[in-house]
Amino acid sequence: MKRQSILNPKLRYLQIALNGSIHDARAIIPTLPRSERILIEVGTPMIKRYGAEGIRKVRTWYERHLTGLPIEAETTPQNMDLREVIKQMRKMSEDRSRAATQQSTPTIGPKPYIVADMKMMDRGDEEVRIAEEGGAHAVVALGHAPIESLNQFITACKDLGLDSMVDMMNVPFPLAVLRELRIQPNVVILHRGVDETQLNKAKMLPLHEIRRIKGSYDTLIAVAGGDSIREVQSAMFNDADIVVVWKDFYSAGAQTASLANDFLKHIK
Repeated sequence: MKRQSILNPKLRYLQIALNGSIHDARAIIPTLPRSERILIEVGTPMIKRYGAEGIRKVRTWYERHLTGLPIEAETTPQNMDLREVIKQMRKMSEDRSRAATQQSTPTIGPKPYIVADMKMMDRGDEEVRIAEEGGAHAVVALGHAPIESLNQFITACKDLGLDSMVDMMNVPFPLAVLRELRIQPNVVILHRGVDETQLNKAKMLPLHEIRRIKGSYDTLIAVAGGDSIREVQSAMFNDADIVVVWKDFYSAGAQTASLANDFLKHIK
């Protein structure tokens, strides 16, 4: 038995993956609509650059944005030692948390939901703990990981109250992986990779797997790798629960807010 997901199975979600710098994330988050149907993913490139502290900062910023509190500008000097940078980031996070408690009651908004795309391949329990320390609500493992690691990963997520997500990118038969697991994940991600999308125009989104998986398991399905409105509509038509986009949200732009709203309109 898998733990009940934090997500509402009656809703369909837009997951926005932040793969740029922490400064890009800081600029993008305040422009997003305040919607319970938007999930924020701290992408693998960002986690590799900033570690658990990057997850923590994104959660803090998104939490403040959803409750109507301002997000202060970053003031970290460019020439500071990495250990000092981390120390300063933690101090700023603590200062903002204290300030929030001292302010008048903020506007009540949707609860934040942060996905840490760890792409776990080994040491499943340890990577889940790192994500949990950063404040993530869900963690991603790769379906190509050893079954033992996936079982450890899903168990650790269950024990810590996080949602487990297994990314089936380049896995020919996702059902074969699911059948070997001791516990099923909360979310299965069907994923066409970025390089595949750019260099192999014949590669299709694996939408045919959605009904196969849902016919056998009670799990949510996320589709990643389709960044156009048309591909989002196709994923929804084929009964996806979550659509993951990133390209239009790599850096902040004048159209960021309207793009997010456009995607939301087509996820019903």
